[in-house]
Amino acid sequence: QVQLVESGGGLVQAGGSLRLSCAASGRTFSSYFMGWFRQAPGKEREFVAAISWSGSPTYYADSVKGRFTISRDNAKNTVYLQMNSLKPEDTAVYYCAYGKILTRASGLYDYWGQGTQVTVSS
Repeated sequence: QVQLVESGGGLVQAGGSLRLSCAASGRTFSSYFMGWFRQAPGKEREFVAAISWSGSPTYYADSVKGRFTISRDNAKNTVYLQMNSLKPEDTAVYYCAYGKILTRASGLYDYWGQGTQVTVSS
C-alpha cells in the first residue's frame, strides 16, 4: 500500500505562483513514477504532469507547458509541482498519483492522494 498526501494548495491571484507537494509513504518510492492531475467542477479529471523515477523524462499537458514544473526528491519521498503564471482556468482540485509506468493515462496509476484545492482569482 502507498499513501499519498498533497499539500500547498490555496487561493492566489492570476499571475501568481504556488508549489504543491505530495508526500508518499508505504512502498518504496524511488522506483515508481509520479503524476499530477486536476479536476475542475463539472469537468473530467485531466493530466497535468508526470515524472519518471529518475527525474527525467517529464511529461506536461500543453495547457501548462512552460508554466508548471514537476520535480521529485526521492530521499524525501516527495514530488512537487511548481506552478507559475497561474490563470483562473487552472482552478481545480489537484491530485498526485503513483504508478509503475510513465504515462498521461489516469487509469494506469495505482494510488491517488485526496487532492488539494487550487483557486486562482482574476
